[in-house]
Amino acid sequence: MSSSLSVASPKASRLILAAVCLAALILPLSFSAGAIATPIIGRQLGGSSTSLIWITNAFMLAFGSTLMAAGALADAYGRKKLFAIGVGAFAVLSLLLAAAPSVLWIDVLRALQGLAAAAALSGGSAALAQVFDGHARTRAFSMLGTSFGTGLAFGPILAGFLIAHAGWRSIFLFIAAVAVAAFVFGVPRMQESRDPQAAGLDMPGALTFTLTLVLLTSGIVEATDHALTSLAVVGPLLASTIFATLFVAIERRVPRPMLDLALFRYPRFVGVQVLPIGTCYCYIVLLVLLPLRFIGVNGLHETDAGMLMLASSAPMLVVPTFASWLTRWLSPGLLSGTGLLIAAAGLYLLSRVAIRETSGELVLPMLLIGCGTGLPWGLMDGLSISVVPKERAGMATGIFSTTRVAGESIALAIVTAILSVLTQSRLARLLPDRHAHDRSSIHEAAARLSSGDLAHAVLRLPDLGAAMLVTQYGEAFRILLHLLVVVTLISSLVVFTLLTRPKVPDVRDSVE
Repeated sequence: MSSSLSVASPKASRLILAAVCLAALILPLSFSAGAIATPIIGRQLGGSSTSLIWITNAFMLAFGSTLMAAGALADAYGRKKLFAIGVGAFAVLSLLLAAAPSVLWIDVLRALQGLAAAAALSGGSAALAQVFDGHARTRAFSMLGTSFGTGLAFGPILAGFLIAHAGWRSIFLFIAAVAVAAFVFGVPRMQESRDPQAAGLDMPGALTFTLTLVLLTSGIVEATDHALTSLAVVGPLLASTIFATLFVAIERRVPRPMLDLALFRYPRFVGVQVLPIGTCYCYIVLLVLLPLRFIGVNGLHETDAGMLMLASSAPMLVVPTFASWLTRWLSPGLLSGTGLLIAAAGLYLLSRVAIRETSGELVLPMLLIGCGTGLPWGLMDGLSISVVPKERAGMATGIFSTTRVAGESIALAIVTAILSVLTQSRLARLLPDRHAHDRSSIHEAAARLSSGDLAHAVLRLPDLGAAMLVTQYGEAFRILLHLLVVVTLISSLVVFTLLTRPKVPDVRDSVE
């Protein structure tokens, strides 16, 4: 079947958009709600600090590492087909997660759920590019981005409510119900479409890319439990570098690469990819770290932590739409760069709030972070499809979504490892004369604190006590926030440089 624009009635088009947006809502909701559920899952099912980290990372890693491959499959074998498989599998796996007997089973099922999420998002977003055209397509993809942001932002609140009233397993039951609704409303009304020139899946490229991300993330995660120079850390990182080199070599030689590396010669294309990276470090990582801090370190109930997260999540309901309206007068690049500057200011103010503060002083910094992130959030999905021809919609959405989701996975692993290393360094300074066996206790305590498990950290270092452990964790968290400020400012500078320059001939003119 040709990949020409699908003919659908206005009502059918709206229902297809609603279905894809529902899918885009529950995919990130599964990520952010899982962060709230992790401490109570650990209390009920046990598990090491590393296994608990993988509850979130297994999902995000599988999601991000297969998005480009899923985009290629959508173009070659059908966007409707891949969306149906992805959403259906996501619903079934969510039901299985609700009945999971151990953290190991949760980790495995979350990885499989990430694969289903990649199929659903790639198939659904590529299908939208066929249903809508022109300005209507821009609006549709802005709604898609807003749905994605809403799922991320309000996952903690929903999770807190469900945990309080029905237990953590009800989170996955709720997600399964929404996935079924997306399937029922969307799939019957979609018309199948594919790229007639698609050459199928670039298997060597997909395999080397996935191995690169898996090994990179594994090495970073292991840094929370092992020394930075240990084989468990250095080995995966070195192997990741080798597979990344192989991936680039493969993509340069295949006739229809999964990732068209030539696109990265164009400044505006690079600028678009920087946007989700910037929002990862100023916003996404905090959706995991702050709930762990509020619940596991400050001792807040899940419901209270979810309500506190409203300060950063509420702007996601309004600001992205406001940003789209502002593009009548201001360029998306200017708005996006300004938003990252605002988010950086919020991060700095948050670093000045005491670690034991759980109310008023947190509101302004978190509002600034949410508002600043909301400006690029409502624009970057539409920007992502403006640089390639419609026939390569699967590739375009695959590259951008991969940058976003894989970036989130890697960013989360990096900041968690940094927080653990910083905490460990501060604890080691307090206990300089410990023997090697005792140093392992320091390492374990730091890893537990970074994953929001103060109770087990106290058991590992009872001499210091909870108050001192919280103080040292707070200092490490403050330094981490300063690092996030730097990353966000650099991202803002890159966006200003690459996305506010006069528009040159579009990438699509050179790839058609």
